[in-house]
This record gives sequence, structure tokens and C-alpha cells, in this order.
Amino acid sequence: MSISHQILIIGGGAAGLATAASLHKRNATLDIAVVEPADKHYYQPGWTMVGAGVFEKSDTCRDMSAVWPAGVKRIKNEVISFDPKQNEVILRDGAIIGYTTLIVAAGLKLDWDAVEGLNDALGQNGVTSNYRYDLAPYTWELVQKMAGKNAIFTQPGMPIKCAGAPQKAMYLSCDHWMKAGKLKDINVSFCNAGPVLFGCAPYVPPLMKYVDKYGINLDFGYNLVKIDGAAKTAWFKVAKEGADPEIIERQFDMIHVCPPQCAPDFIRDSALANAGGWVDVDPATLQHTKFSNIFGLGDVTSTANAKTVAAARKQAPIVAENVIAQLAGRNVAPKYDGYGSCPLTVENGKIILAEFGYGGKVMPTFPWDSTQARRSAWILKKSILPTVYWSAMLKGREWLTRTTV
Repeated sequence: MSISHQILIIGGGAAGLATAASLHKRNATLDIAVVEPADKHYYQPGWTMVGAGVFEKSDTCRDMSAVWPAGVKRIKNEVISFDPKQNEVILRDGAIIGYTTLIVAAGLKLDWDAVEGLNDALGQNGVTSNYRYDLAPYTWELVQKMAGKNAIFTQPGMPIKCAGAPQKAMYLSCDHWMKAGKLKDINVSFCNAGPVLFGCAPYVPPLMKYVDKYGINLDFGYNLVKIDGAAKTAWFKVAKEGADPEIIERQFDMIHVCPPQCAPDFIRDSALANAGGWVDVDPATLQHTKFSNIFGLGDVTSTANAKTVAAARKQAPIVAENVIAQLAGRNVAPKYDGYGSCPLTVENGKIILAEFGYGGKVMPTFPWDSTQARRSAWILKKSILPTVYWSAMLKGREWLTRTTV
């Protein structure tokens, strides 16, 4: 006989726990359970700062039990499949869990295996990535000890979580090298599989000022496909307009890799996914397009917003409100406007706080020109947002969550 819960949440990351906490805050009598196998919870936006020597990696990790929302049941297991017609999910151990309402916040998959040789190369021979907790300190070690001539920073095709993260690592590295008098001797390249520096156009000109300041080479259409750490060689599939793709070989002394990303396998293979593999939800209500008692939020959804913690922070209260409305037989409200934020760390001590919604609409939270690099935005990221995350977002305290109706 299967166990059933009124509200079942898949994923105990930022989006899942924030939604659970917001639901419990609204109605403490709700029967809420979250399926999450991990023992640790990570503040992933902090890994950029670890890679620049600003944070210690331990600052970004806590025991899952320490951040678990009050009044929420924990199912320490993994989902392997869904049966939305029967309102059930199947777990790794064969258990079946029923639900009245399902919320999917399963995150995305970092597909390290999509680049030949990458898994074996990481963590040695100058190959690093701030997209892994254990490797962000290695990024800082490489930056400090850099004595070679070639530094490469890669970015795969979209979508990825925090699309600005690959260049954040690059700017902070360049800032350190410039202050140390080394930058003039280092050839820095940004090898981006996409066609533009940043997806929200108003922020490109101020970013280009830093590209020029640091003398960075922009290589668009460069998609990393293979790496040999011992040989310090990377291969890129390069797409040029009007020509067949070609493979170009590049040497490096240091390479920071952002891996290709996709929806988790158990999501892509399910009835919840769209053609691209993401949970198919309405972009404004975050309700599933086929199953009205299913909602999705965070990195796993089909919405066109930036996949950031800031987006999840805005989405969680909206999903909570809409789930409660749906359970009560009321209409759900189309409140989510696509808000996402990317604090672009252009130098140690200054940030361009990119905030934007659907269609690239600039949506600043504060009464300033958000396209300008500011010390105050650095203080926000370094000293305020981590507290907002640990002490507010995961506790159901909905700070910085203003939404539109």
C-alpha cells in the first residue's frame, strides 16, 4: 500500500525548500513532504566567491538537517519515475508515494560527460570549475599561482544555471592578475558556444568595458568538446556563419570549464517534460500545462527566465500561493514575470547587478542604474544575500520577493 501526502515536493535544493517553507508559513496544517537524498545543502551562488578567495567553501555548505523547514516531512530517497495519471511517483527503492499536489523542483544536471576527457581532467593540470563545490578552491589556487601564458574560460550553449557565472570567474581572475602585475603577460580567452557576451542586451556595453580593460579575447561559437589535461590541450567545435563546423585545438595553462547542462534524466524521460526535456509549465502561473495538480519551479522548468537562485526566490511564494488556491478550487494567479538576477562580479569589490525578466526587460530592485558597476552591489552579494538565503528564503521569510499580478 502506497503512502500519500497532500503536497509532495521533488527536490530539496533552493527552490524546493523555499517553497516548502512558504507553504508551511501560510498554512501549518498542510501535509507537506519533500523527496531529497542528499545530506548536504549548498549555497551555490557563493562558489564564484570561493573561486576568487573571498569565501571559504565551508561558508557555502550546511547539513541538510540544519536547513530543513519546520513542519515538513523528509523522504530521503530518489525519484526514478512519475505516474501523473495515478498521482504517484516511484522511488529508487521501489516505494510508491501518492500526492494530491506535486511540486517539481529537481534542479538540472551538470553533464560533465558531454565533454570528452573532462571528468578525468578536473582538479589537476590547471583544469577547474566553480560549478563544483570541491573545485572552487582549486580555481583560486590556480589564479594565485598562474605563471603561464594562456587562460581559457568556457561557456556552453544555453540554458545553464547562472549564465553569468563563467564570465564572473574570468573577470575576478583578471582583476587579481592585473593587481598583481601579471595580466599583461597572460592571454585570456572567453570561449563561448553562444553568439553574444550576455543574453540581456542593456548589460553588454558595461561588460564590454571590462572585457576591453582586461584585454580579453572573445571567441563566439566556440563549443568545448574534448580536453586533455595532461597535454594542456582543449578542442572546440567552432561554428562559423556560412561554413561547416571545424575543430580547433587550443593550448592552456589554466582552463575554467562551465559544463553543458540539461534536465535530469528522470525528468527528461517522464510525461512531465516538453520536447527539450524540461518540466512543461505555464510561464506565469508555473502550473503544468497538462496536469493541473502539478507545479514546477527553479532550474528544472521550461520557463525562459535566467536559471538563478534569485528566480527561485521569486517563484517560491507564487507557487505556494497557487498550490493553496488550486487545493481550494480557486483559480491560480499569473504572477511570475520572469525575474532573475545575476550579480556580475566584474572586479573584486564591484558588481554589475543584472536584474531582468521575460523578454530581457530590465527589472532593478533598487533605485539605481543597474547597468553600472557598484561597490554597494558587491556588499549586497558578499554580506547580505547569503543571510537572505539561509535565514529568510529557506525559512519562509519572503524578503526581496515582490511580484507582479
